[in-house]
Amino acid sequence: MPIIGKLLKKTTEISYKRNFNKGKEYVNQLKTLVSLIDKAQNTAFGLQHEFHQSLNAMDIVEEYQKHVPITDYEDFYSIWLKDSIAGAKDHTWPGKIKHYALSSGTTGSPSKRIPVTEEMIRSFQKTSLKQISTLHELDLPDTFFNASLLIVGGCTKLTKKKTHIEGDLSGILKKHTSFIVNPFTKPGNRITGIRDWNKKMDLIIKKAPSWNVGMIAGVPSWCIMLMERIIEQYNLNAIHDIWPNFQVYVHGGVFMEPYIQRLEKISGSKVHLLDTYLASEGYFAYQTSPEQKGMQLLLNSGIFYEFIPFNSDFFDEHGNVKNKYDAFNLSQVEEGVDYAIVISTNAGLWRYMIGDLVRFVDVEEREIKITGRIKQFLSLCGEHLSLDNINSAIQNVCKQENIEIPEFSLFAENVNERHAWFIGTDNSIKPSLIMNLIDKELCRLNDDYASARKFNLKQPTIKVLPVRTFYTYMESIGKAGAQNKVPRVMNEHQSATWMAYLTKSGLN
Repeated sequence: MPIIGKLLKKTTEISYKRNFNKGKEYVNQLKTLVSLIDKAQNTAFGLQHEFHQSLNAMDIVEEYQKHVPITDYEDFYSIWLKDSIAGAKDHTWPGKIKHYALSSGTTGSPSKRIPVTEEMIRSFQKTSLKQISTLHELDLPDTFFNASLLIVGGCTKLTKKKTHIEGDLSGILKKHTSFIVNPFTKPGNRITGIRDWNKKMDLIIKKAPSWNVGMIAGVPSWCIMLMERIIEQYNLNAIHDIWPNFQVYVHGGVFMEPYIQRLEKISGSKVHLLDTYLASEGYFAYQTSPEQKGMQLLLNSGIFYEFIPFNSDFFDEHGNVKNKYDAFNLSQVEEGVDYAIVISTNAGLWRYMIGDLVRFVDVEEREIKITGRIKQFLSLCGEHLSLDNINSAIQNVCKQENIEIPEFSLFAENVNERHAWFIGTDNSIKPSLIMNLIDKELCRLNDDYASARKFNLKQPTIKVLPVRTFYTYMESIGKAGAQNKVPRVMNEHQSATWMAYLTKSGLN
């Protein structure tokens, strides 16, 4: 098979040279918006929001923003999406939308149904090929290109409903994947179709010695746990004892920093880490090389982006947007500002706020990093504590004390006016010392938090738990594996479920 490796390596080189430095100009976003509006102008949504008027305007972005309100899933579902799901034709996108991706997120709400059109699938396919071409930047050996890609994802089995087909996005994409690609991906149709996460993991571990894995993709918590179990099962020193060509890990969904030490412990040689920003709503950005500061936003892949500064001018204390029309376009953003991201897509989502916060680390290169979620922040007494602040504080303390905290959750205790922390670590630590250090770091990182701690916010509480507790909790609520993430900042419903689980388990 060496000849295949050489051919694939050459293909990535040609594709990389063709795509390098392309698509960073703002004009690509204008072309995308024109294309989306033109395509959907005769749909029910397009007619109601006067898309034809936007197309004829001198400033298409301004006109579009004037006619179309910013929305979230709940509003968009009740006004538009429920009719599309029921089978309405030419509603938010031309024709009838056949596929819907199920996405539960981390807020504890019922599964969302996100539209997936043929145009969106093609955009995913093109973006995936572009991302693969960036492997050329890593100068990997031919043997790597002979190896397989292991995707640690959800169940690919789809469910046929009366008006549509629904399931995990990975299943919808797999259905449309070329037969040429299938032989190079693992774990294969039989295993990916299994819904039971533990059964799926057991079969992957059983098959692991017969595979030649060069690249792994998936959420860090579950991917690293899988590799740890493989090492334990076969009494290995490192994952490279069984997969010597494993050189690239494509991660996403959560901050990678808490998991790097665990990955290094189980690795026998260097693994290149590449971040990716992929959701049920679209493929937004990816890291083109490990040296890159952030992920490069994809400007010509069927998505028009807008950005709302996440501050008190634009959002209330509950994280609700104040003005449903105001937003910045790509030409107006600044570095170092947290923005709520708003998308209009070739799947018929219009000015849709997906709930993520992003920050530009390089405006010119269109590089972003995810800094949190709109609803995952704490402001009990005006502390305005972001997920980015929380992650930074924990990582700084971990470096100071030479410890690992790969999992954690916290929530606000309204009655007691304090934050309740739950730390997941297998290190021996003194809880009060770690909490004091984290508290000091948060005061240093966030002036509002420092002020709140001085006058209103009481000393936070802490409970240290084994890392495994967080995973067994996720299993108990039916969210083990795949794209499910441990909620970092819990809402009222999540905290009640979490506390009930700890009490039942004798850990509270």
